[in-house]
Amino acid sequence: MIKRRVHVAAAAILSPDGGKVLIARRPANVDQAGLWEFPGGKLAPYETGYQGLKRELQEELGVEIRRAQPLIRVHHEYPDKQLLLDVWQVYDFAGEPFGREGQAVRWVRLGELFHYSFPAANLPVLQAVMLPTEYLISAEEDDDTLFMTRLERALWEDDIRLVQLRAKTLSPDAYLHRAQQTLELCRRYGARLSLNGDPRLLESVDADGIHLTSDRLMQLETRPLSQDKWLSASTHDRLQLEQAKRIGCDFVTLSPLRTTLSHPDTAPLGWHDFQQLVETAGMPVYALGGMTRKDTNHARGVGAQGIASIRDFWK
Repeated sequence: MIKRRVHVAAAAILSPDGGKVLIARRPANVDQAGLWEFPGGKLAPYETGYQGLKRELQEELGVEIRRAQPLIRVHHEYPDKQLLLDVWQVYDFAGEPFGREGQAVRWVRLGELFHYSFPAANLPVLQAVMLPTEYLISAEEDDDTLFMTRLERALWEDDIRLVQLRAKTLSPDAYLHRAQQTLELCRRYGARLSLNGDPRLLESVDADGIHLTSDRLMQLETRPLSQDKWLSASTHDRLQLEQAKRIGCDFVTLSPLRTTLSHPDTAPLGWHDFQQLVETAGMPVYALGGMTRKDTNHARGVGAQGIASIRDFWK
């Protein structure tokens, strides 16, 4: 059976303070009735994703988009159709949203989204909505005091909200000690912390998740964490991205986008190949390798969640 292709544009509309997102309930006369979704609808043959989204939000909610960015594109197979869900993050809009077609709409805190039932294609979108655009990977630093000073500067001055603790030179005991200190500091500033290493680290430090090296990723057969913890991984090619999707990673880094000082002999992906890989990743992807904050909008434009960096955040 040849499945029909359906291109849908949807919006993650953020509240002015960024703490809530608008969701809508699917009416009783459509597929998957009663489930919640991000507002939007099917594109006309002549429309781009952004054009279709503007029209749909005016028709469904009575609002006009003023500022939006691409968030994530999800390809999903249903028994009867192939769906491309083209999701945009809306930061500014005119009008007061309401269900113009009789559908229920609701502002929901980001941390409460998983309390609602969504169609399967929306699940990667939930992760993307909750993740920030900037991801700090800590530098190697032997001195604990200097490490904490630099981390606090990034949390306070740069407003970093996602941190990966990478410290390959520390002993296991020293890593656990630093991890506990880092967790306490991240909690103080409302940031999430992932530990780079064995998933069993979470038995000692109650961080928000684990980041897998690409080698550890490829050795796994199933997801090693419960769903209430974030699982991320380092990826460098299509095979590793497919493995990350297979075991249920919540997000990944993809590198190197550019040639870096740490890996000068590794061929960079470049923006074109990076975009091709992100298109079918099926999860949020951070661009890594020579990235700075100046690259954030470009990365979002080619489908990335944002950028990950050591040097640009670790000053």
